[in-house]
Amino acid sequence: MFRKLLDEGRAGENVGVLLRGTKREEIERGQVLAKPGSINPHNKFESEVYI
Repeated sequence: MFRKLLDEGRAGENVGVLLRGTKREEIERGQVLAKPGSINPHNKFESEVYI
């Protein structure tokens, strides 16, 4: 959504965000932006895959 004010962005959507006090080198494309304590990040999970 370009040139529109949104309350939220969802997976698969492109949004632009202005962050004060954050340097461009500190962030990367694809990172999640969330209120502190509102989500629990995971870096490991178990699954079953059928091919």
